[in-house]
Amino acid sequence: MTLFDLPDADTLYAALLARDPSYEGRAWVGVSSTGVFCRFTCPARKPKQENCLWFDNLGACLEAGFRPCKRCQPLKAATDAEPVIEELLAALNERPDHRWCEADVTAMGYDRGTVRRAFKRHFGMSFLELARLERLRRGFEVLSEGGTVLEAGLEAGFSSPSAFRARVGALLGMAPSTLSLDPLLSIDWIDTPLGPMIAVADTHRLHLLEFMDRKALPTELKKLAAGAKGRLGFGRTQVHDQTAQELTEYFDGKRARFTVPLAYHGSGFYGQVWDALCAIPAGETRSYGTLAREIGRPSATRAVAQANGANQIGILIPCHRVIGADGALTGYGGGLWRKQRLLEIEAGYARAAKAESALQP
Repeated sequence: MTLFDLPDADTLYAALLARDPSYEGRAWVGVSSTGVFCRFTCPARKPKQENCLWFDNLGACLEAGFRPCKRCQPLKAATDAEPVIEELLAALNERPDHRWCEADVTAMGYDRGTVRRAFKRHFGMSFLELARLERLRRGFEVLSEGGTVLEAGLEAGFSSPSAFRARVGALLGMAPSTLSLDPLLSIDWIDTPLGPMIAVADTHRLHLLEFMDRKALPTELKKLAAGAKGRLGFGRTQVHDQTAQELTEYFDGKRARFTVPLAYHGSGFYGQVWDALCAIPAGETRSYGTLAREIGRPSATRAVAQANGANQIGILIPCHRVIGADGALTGYGGGLWRKQRLLEIEAGYARAAKAESALQP
């Protein structure tokens, strides 16, 4: 089952409403209001378009935090096509705390290469990658609740605290033992339909919000730690709660603008660009050149692009609303597939605003 280029959101939604079987095994829909993902042929009542996110492989659905629909069973096609997938997923569910390795796969009588190719074909990731992602998620939850590194490592299924420290250290760019027990800036994990995000906040403002697979995340965390004179650690503040709540409302189609107080880490010019980004209405986009003109710096297109790339508060400072002058999607630290999904969500806000305007006298 090879990946293919997804058509535009309107075409996909029309196919979903028609229960078009030609998309079977080629595209899936994630429903932000329910947290499940489905086949296009699912018999369940169809969601509103603004609640739909589109995926071209099963792995992306799972990485984005969606659960498989119990009615249309979107994983069934993969398990029917290759029984090895069904058996290994069942084993993963039965032993969620187990630290899976290639030897386990071999012990179950399967060829490692065959398993790897089967999962890559259907999920876009290997079985071991899928298992490790889930383990790491559980470990972070323990840390954010105030658990120790040892407790988090055991919950995540790592063989030792040092193994867990090494994995978290690779992600954060620092060893957990160096993190503060009395943090000025607190790190916590926020789940979204597009995947988990790392949020850093003090008791008053949000300093960072990034998808945890963003390559720049370790560097950004090191800078925050230096600015806080080492007082960076795990914890949750009221700002985290507000951020999580407003993100939920955003993905549910209930919030087009955010009110979370933000802390800028950049020059005055960068702050001017970020303010301009926040002023772009949901459902609209700008080019770098247009944004430069809007802030009164028409010759600063390249500098505007640099400021856009330096943004470390994803979604809330909507750098995803900047596209190429020719209308093409340009680079996005969270991945172009996420940028496309965010713009699709916000197109729903634009349609709702237009419909509301049409009803006014």
